[in-house]
Amino acid sequence: MAELAGGRPPVLLDVRWQLGGPDLRPEYEAGHLPGAVFVDLDRELAGPAGAGGRHPLPDPEAFGAVMRRAGVRAGAPVVVYDGGQGWAAARAWWLLRWTGHEDVRVLDGGLAAWTARGGAVTAEPATPEEGDFKPTPGALGLLDADAAAALARTGTLLDARAGERYRGDVEPIDRVGGHIPGAVSAPTVENVGPDGLFLPAAALRARFEALGASTGTPVGVYCGSGVSGAHEVLALAVAGVPAALYAGSWSEWSSDPARPVATGPLPR
Repeated sequence: MAELAGGRPPVLLDVRWQLGGPDLRPEYEAGHLPGAVFVDLDRELAGPAGAGGRHPLPDPEAFGAVMRRAGVRAGAPVVVYDGGQGWAAARAWWLLRWTGHEDVRVLDGGLAAWTARGGAVTAEPATPEEGDFKPTPGALGLLDADAAAALARTGTLLDARAGERYRGDVEPIDRVGGHIPGAVSAPTVENVGPDGLFLPAAALRARFEALGASTGTPVGVYCGSGVSGAHEVLALAVAGVPAALYAGSWSEWSSDPARPVATGPLPR
């Protein structure tokens, strides 16, 4: 990354995370991109789990304080990365973009791609200067449960989870398996190639168009708890298709027995 050696290097955020644990801070401490600050997804990129899902959005002021401690400044570039899957990095990207930061990028392939290309890592702790970023939520589309249900009827609502969870064949985490009626199965893992990098923009655009998601249609995304869904929103952005995120996702939807649940391979 040539920008690191330039006169205006980006703020680097290390968002390594694993669903269900363990805490990956020790891996960060053992080696990270020079100058990168560790950000904990469960504690700093999400609010307390509850009725709003397993990873509800954090309080904007609390999120802003975390970002300022990490050195994030208004107008200064930010690059986020994780271990390679990209989901956690995309969550940080989405939150920063949603709260008004306009210059945020994800390191494609994360730390795995960085080291594979000979990139340096260090165990030296980062000591960033305090940033000045102040969140202003609303810059990206955000759905609640009712809006997601409506979009499934009037636009295209993509379910970014694995196909077996969409169909309701298995449900290892949430109360019940299945999907929001009308939602289309679109596993986010299919947005990357065998090398762990995003597919080319043209390939992503063709994939999403085949699923009914294009620039002329309102598009929304949900997943299990608003993490892998952010990765799908990023893939859609690469394809040139704006999309809103249902942050509460299936963990919120399925927790309410009054919400309808569809099963099987078809949207309804």
